[in-house]
Amino acid sequence: MKHFAIIGSGISGLTAAYLLSKKYKVTVFERNACIGGHTATVDIEKEGENFAIDTGFIVFNDKTYPNFLALLDEIGIGKTPTEMSFSVHNCQTGLEYNGHNLDTLFAQRRNIFKPTFWKLVKEILRFNKLCKSIFEQDEYIDGLTLGTFLAEHDFSDFFAEHYILPMGAAIWSSSLAQMEDFEFKFFVKFFHNHGLLNIADRPQWYVVPEGSRSYLKPLCAPFKDNIHVNADITGITRSDDKVHLHFKKATSQTFDEVVIACHSDQALALLEDASQEENSVLSAMPYSENTVVLHTDKKLLPKRKKAWASWNYQLSHDRNKAASVTYNMNILQGIQSKHAFCVTLNQKDDIDPKEILREFTYHHPVFSAGSIKAQQQRHTICGHNHTHFAGAYWHSGFHEDGVRSAVEVAKRFDCYLAVDYEDA
Repeated sequence: MKHFAIIGSGISGLTAAYLLSKKYKVTVFERNACIGGHTATVDIEKEGENFAIDTGFIVFNDKTYPNFLALLDEIGIGKTPTEMSFSVHNCQTGLEYNGHNLDTLFAQRRNIFKPTFWKLVKEILRFNKLCKSIFEQDEYIDGLTLGTFLAEHDFSDFFAEHYILPMGAAIWSSSLAQMEDFEFKFFVKFFHNHGLLNIADRPQWYVVPEGSRSYLKPLCAPFKDNIHVNADITGITRSDDKVHLHFKKATSQTFDEVVIACHSDQALALLEDASQEENSVLSAMPYSENTVVLHTDKKLLPKRKKAWASWNYQLSHDRNKAASVTYNMNILQGIQSKHAFCVTLNQKDDIDPKEILREFTYHHPVFSAGSIKAQQQRHTICGHNHTHFAGAYWHSGFHEDGVRSAVEVAKRFDCYLAVDYEDA
């Protein structure tokens, strides 16, 4: 029986381990003290009440998460409907709106009388219609960026800065300037598939009941005794028919196959004998660091409560600053409390220190023309030399993409999800 080493216990690594364990022996190695990666639910006690709050992976939907849905079904985990809404607040001008419905769109009532705001609404409709037409005709210009597309079609700076660039930046944890350089084809396909080009008929979004960590125990059940945390792996080498893991304070271990399910830059750093192809592909897919703070400081939300959304983007004068977005966890997880539990990216200095509950650092893939091109070369390194690479960076960077990448690896060894939603 083949023995697989799985490096990393995020969704990609755990899904790969779960699927491969159906036929083979698996051993999971995690460098941190706990498993889960971006699946990070924390327990908070506030004035005698207890809350389980997600700080990394939060939501999924019924349209673009087929593999994750199949996985949840297989391990017996349900889902709770939630609201997905998006607000923008401009710190300089005070403009704010929440696109959830007509009432929240005009949460700032004076916008009813502002021609610039009505023009914004018209441009949103024009952008959606134009992009849907391009998607349906499958007509894209190679190398076209989102910024160039906006300029060529005479979209205003106001539209770009107050709608489409902040929304993209919030989704991919990037800056407004980075979003302008985003490949247009990649952008349109993602927005179309997620229903973001529709005013109505959008996917239903869900959260995992009692926090996303709830799926970890049943997912790991088949291999729970073969998980090693605080694993101090210093390197990986390959011989003709084996893979060797080297440790800082332990004897090297040998396996038949390895699934490297950590970030692309981490994977490359572990490979002591990386091939030219592995160097070329993995180095072209960098990650960026994002600070994350769980807190109860309401000033990170829009001024007007009607403008509070699931995702709240705060604009500043710095277009190169990483996304300043606050997730309202009361809305997303249906938390009933007088406290507003918020998860804020890249804005710690603006949060009242007395309101801070926890702090984290997460890393997200940076998507560019170079990284998207590198994705297409996965076949040149994955499955070669008894080495397999899994991670959300191979697709769009989200939880579903991590599951999908693991499913693709497991299929090579005839290990499958019981229900294949993609083929249904």
